[in-house]
Amino acid sequence: MFTKTNKPGETGGAPLSSNPAQDAIRGAATKPAGRVAASLICADMKINGSVYSEGELQVDGHVEGDVTAQDITIGASGTITGEVIAEVIKVKGTIKGSIRGRKVELETGAKVEGDIVHTSLTIQANAVFEGQVKHATDPLKNAGPKAATNSAPKTAAPSAIPSKPNANPPGQPGNA
Repeated sequence: MFTKTNKPGETGGAPLSSNPAQDAIRGAATKPAGRVAASLICADMKINGSVYSEGELQVDGHVEGDVTAQDITIGASGTITGEVIAEVIKVKGTIKGSIRGRKVELETGAKVEGDIVHTSLTIQANAVFEGQVKHATDPLKNAGPKAATNSAPKTAAPSAIPSKPNANPPGQPGNA
């Protein structure tokens, strides 16, 4: 009623495509350059090596290596083994490694084994975190937290207590 439909063989309408992946690529290529969509590491992907993005990154798959981006979201099925560095980091999945970010959010279901250096940290109920936390005004430039050191002065180990010169081990002749 409101639109004209083209019959097969007529021109004027958008061609029908049988490949949605190529349609998505064409659509992404025609978007304005001002706002870039987030890069996505799908649940069926596994990357061995570091990942770097100047924009947003969504990790639903597995990354074995360091991940750096402007804004990182680790989905519920996402796993990163390595250091994660970003302005904003939202964790719903698993990280085994250190985190450095201005705003770090561990959401319900998150599992983090490693140290966190942050400006702002939020840990929701049922998020699991094992590691050290350090507040920093600029966590992206500072190194991670240092391991705790013993500040007590070191002393020489005590010498062994001398045994009696003629002592025999228990059960040997000469012991009472």
